[in-house]
Amino acid sequence: MSSPTGVPDDAYWQRPDPDSAPPSPGPQAPTPKRGSNYPGPPRTARPSPNWRPPTIAHPPPPRNMPTQDQDALDDAEGSARTVTYGVGLVAGAIALILLCLLCARVIF
Repeated sequence: MSSPTGVPDDAYWQRPDPDSAPPSPGPQAPTPKRGSNYPGPPRTARPSPNWRPPTIAHPPPPRNMPTQDQDALDDAEGSARTVTYGVGLVAGAIALILLCLLCARVIF
């Protein structure tokens, strides 16, 4: 990246010399005239009391959820855990057999 002044080093980014003349001030914002106060935006008109559409249908109240069978849930979780452990053991055994075959092939 090059500096916009064309100076190849970091002189462009260094602080100005404290003994040099201060930079000239830029254009200043116009000062407002005395006595002219801005009153703010105009007030909005209030909406009419019938601005909402009429409500026709009222939804029925929500139904009660069926009770949960905790014993059946525990049995399902236990069988799912057994299947998960079984799949993990089979995958681990296959990985161990493959590892032993690959190591035996490299050694022999």
